[in-house]
Amino acid sequence: MMLRRRLTLFAVTVAAAPLALGACTSDRRPGQQAEARAKPEVTVTPAEGTRDVPISGEIGTDVKHGRVTAVRITDDKGGAVEAEPREDGTGWVPSKPLAPKRTYTAEVTVTGDSGDTITRKTTFTTQPKSSKPAITSVLYFAGNRTYGTAMPVTVAFDPPIPKEARADVQRRLFVKTDPPQPGAWSWVSDGSQVYYRAPDFWRPGTTISVRSALEGLPIGKQHVGDTDKRATSKIGRQVQLEIDSATKRMSVFQDGKLLRKLPVSLGKPSTPTSSGKMVIMEKHDFTTFDTRGSADPYVVDVEDAQRLTWGGEFIHGAPWSEGDQGYTNVSHGCTNLSAANADWLMGVTQVGDLVTVKGTEVELDEGNGWTAWNVSWEQFAKGSALPVPAGLQPTPTQAPDPGAVAGGSPEPAPSASGG
Repeated sequence: MMLRRRLTLFAVTVAAAPLALGACTSDRRPGQQAEARAKPEVTVTPAEGTRDVPISGEIGTDVKHGRVTAVRITDDKGGAVEAEPREDGTGWVPSKPLAPKRTYTAEVTVTGDSGDTITRKTTFTTQPKSSKPAITSVLYFAGNRTYGTAMPVTVAFDPPIPKEARADVQRRLFVKTDPPQPGAWSWVSDGSQVYYRAPDFWRPGTTISVRSALEGLPIGKQHVGDTDKRATSKIGRQVQLEIDSATKRMSVFQDGKLLRKLPVSLGKPSTPTSSGKMVIMEKHDFTTFDTRGSADPYVVDVEDAQRLTWGGEFIHGAPWSEGDQGYTNVSHGCTNLSAANADWLMGVTQVGDLVTVKGTEVELDEGNGWTAWNVSWEQFAKGSALPVPAGLQPTPTQAPDPGAVAGGSPEPAPSASGG
């Protein structure tokens, strides 16, 4: 995913001078001649003297017969500019956006397969601060947290990203995992959100580091990106919930083992709960559901509420429906639990845990919550604006579990609702 951003700049190709051969050297074997000709070459962008480079600019390197062994970037005051290499070796991305109307110098050293070394120095100037409106981006992945194994990295956009600009945006979204567990980005159809996940659930104990490096990035002809954000968090234990409308029961699993089965009441036929694979998005010890202005207005205080959709579906304590739990669906779309069971569940779950609901009257809509597991991996991969490695597939031997699979993304959170 982390491919070189295509800057519309001239490039300069540098190569070692070709070896001149006379008749008296013609006794070299063909293999030796080919080896002598394989001198390193490197094309560097921005090219020497380029002006009006976006502050999202990076050092592009296209290398033949060798590899980049050193990159040194400095500003016009001699200060060092830290940069990180792209995983595919096509460039170096500054660790923070460049400053507007400043001059930068980059020295790229390449060591050839033949052992020869060449260095290319290029100087360029960034553009003034852009007057174009910025697209607002929201990174739904905070730092210093512990998330569940189904937690997708999500970036939401307002206004949505047009299809022709998605590849450029995706190139500036970076995810690193330790230990490595590669994944892919996938866009919702309207371009309002993009998800990152692996083919399988994150392994417990994994550290995930995210950078949304969009500040100053040209997005189409009318907009630029707004900010450069980073976050690093860990993946905790594996917890999954299965909710079956037919039995009116919630099965709670931890690390593949059934902990409890809890009676529930789901949405009544006029306000049904969505069936699908969701992810716990928020947890509140106390909140207020306020649906004034809707067709079924009410205001109610609730405890132990866990959000599943932006549309207002929660798991929460509902003492008023305890007589119906396990027997009848009477809610406004939420999953009702007894006060005691809701309190217990809050101590088990994490944001990022998978919740699977089945047997209700309606299906979960794309983007109504963190719906990245609600389609197959093959469908998920089709949503990428860049090629996804063919070998990136779910593990065939992965043990069956209560839930898994990919596709949508969240919208900015409205005021709480539920029932």
